[in-house]
Amino acid sequence: MITEPNFLRTQHHLLFLDLSNNNLPGNMPDWLFTNEATLVYLNLANNSLVGSLDRVWQHQTYLKQVNISLNLVEGQLPANIGLMFPNLTILDVSHNIISGTIPPSLCNSSIQLMDLSNNRFTGEVPSCLFTDFYALNVLKLSNNSLGGKILDGVSSFSGHLWAIYLDNNKFEGTLPRNLSGDIALMDLHGNKMSGELNTSLWFLPSLEALSLSCNGLTGAIHPGICTLTKLRILDLSENYFMGHIPNCSTVLPLEFLSVSGNSLSGFPSAFFFSSYITALDLSHNQFTGNLEWAQYLSQISVLLLSRNKFVGQISSNMCRLQRLSIIDISHNMLSGSIPPCIGGIALEDPDDYEYGWPSIGITYSTGDYAVGMYSSDYEPQGFTFTTKGNSYTYGSNFFMLMSGIDFSANMLSGDIPKEMGNLTHIFFFFWNLSHIKSLNLSNNFLTGAIPTTFGNMSEIESLDLSGNKLDGTIPWQLARLSSLEVFSVAYNSLSGCLPATGQLSTFDVDSYRGNDNLRSCTASSDPVARNGTGGNAPGDSDPIIYMVTVVSFVLAFWATITFVFCHPFGQRVILKL
Repeated sequence: MITEPNFLRTQHHLLFLDLSNNNLPGNMPDWLFTNEATLVYLNLANNSLVGSLDRVWQHQTYLKQVNISLNLVEGQLPANIGLMFPNLTILDVSHNIISGTIPPSLCNSSIQLMDLSNNRFTGEVPSCLFTDFYALNVLKLSNNSLGGKILDGVSSFSGHLWAIYLDNNKFEGTLPRNLSGDIALMDLHGNKMSGELNTSLWFLPSLEALSLSCNGLTGAIHPGICTLTKLRILDLSENYFMGHIPNCSTVLPLEFLSVSGNSLSGFPSAFFFSSYITALDLSHNQFTGNLEWAQYLSQISVLLLSRNKFVGQISSNMCRLQRLSIIDISHNMLSGSIPPCIGGIALEDPDDYEYGWPSIGITYSTGDYAVGMYSSDYEPQGFTFTTKGNSYTYGSNFFMLMSGIDFSANMLSGDIPKEMGNLTHIFFFFWNLSHIKSLNLSNNFLTGAIPTTFGNMSEIESLDLSGNKLDGTIPWQLARLSSLEVFSVAYNSLSGCLPATGQLSTFDVDSYRGNDNLRSCTASSDPVARNGTGGNAPGDSDPIIYMVTVVSFVLAFWATITFVFCHPFGQRVILKL
C-alpha cells in the first residue's frame, strides 16, 4: 500500500497525511516529497518501513511536521536540509538506523522540536545547535554514538532552547562553569564526562530537571547548585562525588532526588524541601545519623536509603508516611524493634496517583491543525529495588507495578509485629491496587513466631524472613499465599512440619534449610539437613517415582507367581524343591 498508493499520488491538494501505527511494510515512498506535493503534516511513525532516505529528500516548501520515527529507515540527513524544508517546525526521525553526522545547516531552519535520538549518528554536534539556533526549543540526540567535548564548551544557550537530551552517547570533558540561558531540562546521563561539577557561575534560573548520572564526575557537589531555585528533578547517581551535600540557605523544591552510588556523607536532609520530595534515593553512600528527619517527608512515595551507615531505631513516627510505595533501609546499622504501626501504612493508595511520577513537558502544534499536536515529556530514569532475589528498575509506571518493604541486613530485634500482616488493602469497586508485593526482613535478630496474619498478604510475591532467630512452626495460613514466587525462612530456629499443601509446598529445600527441627511429616521425620539436602526417606522422593516402584513390585510379584504355578518349567522347579 505505501509503495504504490495510486490514489495518494493524485491528491495534489493533500495537506495532512497520517498513516502511523499500521505496521506498513515496504520502502520509504519517494513520491511524498515531490515538487507537486502540498503536504503540511506527514506522520508515518511506528510502521515497518525500510530503505534509504537518500533518494527521498527533495525540496518541500509547505511541510511543517515530519514524523518517520519507529521504523527501519537508513541513510543520512542531507547537508542542506535547512534549505530543503524552510518552514519545517517539527522533525522526528528517532528510532531508526540513520547514520552520518548532524548537518550544521539545521541551524538555519525554523525547526522548533528536533528528535534524532536512537539512531547511529557519529561525530561532534555543531555548536550552533546550542547557541545560534534561535527557533529550536527541544533537541533530542539520545542513544547515538556522538562524541567530542560536552556541549562543545558553550557558555550561553540560545534564547528559546528549552530542553537538551544528550544522554547515552560518548561525550567527554567537564561541564562549562559559566552556563547561562533559559533552559529548563538538561539530560546528560550515560556519557564519559569527568572532572568536578563547578556550578559557581551558572545562571540557569529556569532549570527544572538535571540528570548527570552514570558519568565519571568527581569531587564535591558545589554549593552553587543552591542557586537553581526551580530545580524539581536532580539525578547525580553513579558518579564519584564525595563530601557533604550542600546545606542551602533556601532548600530546593525537589520532587525527585537521586545521588545513589557515590561516596557522599554527612546529614542529607537540609538539601531538599521535605514537604515536596516524592522520590528520594540516597542508597550506596556513606550517610550517617538517625532517620528522625524522614518522618517529615509528607509526600514521599519512594524512599531508598540502603547501604549507608544510618543508626538508631525505626521510629513510630515513620508510620506517618502514608503515601509510601517503596521503603528500603536495608544494609545499615539500625537496631531496636519494628514499630507495629508499620502495618498501617497504606501502600499504593490510589489517591496518590493524582500527584503522578515527577515529570516536566511541553506540547507543540503546527497551529493549523489541532490533530497535529506533538508532546515532549521528560521523566526520571527510575529506581532500582531488589525483590525476588534480583534487582529491577522501575520507572514512570512504578506505582502500578511494585510496592515493597526491605528492612534486611540491619540489627533489628524483637518479635515481628502481627500488624505487618495488614499490609494489604482492597479498595472501591473492582480495584485491588493497594497490596505489598515484596517484604524482606532477612539477616536481622528478629525473634518469636512468624505471625499468622502474614497469610492475609494475598498479593505478595516475595517474602524473605531468612537469617533471623524465629522459632515455632510455619503457620498454615501462609499456604493461602497463591501469588508467592520467592519464599525463604532459612537459617532460623523453626520446628514442626514442612508445609505439605498450598504454594509453600512448591518451594525446594533451600527455602527451609538451616532449621534443625524442621522436618517433612509426609512419610518420615528426618530433619532438613544443614547443607540444604534432604534425607533418603521416601517422603523426600518424587511421588511419581514412588508409585512406579510400587507398581513394578506388584507386577513382578504376580509374574513370579504365575511363572511358578502355571509354566511347565516353573512346576518342575517346584517339584524338585
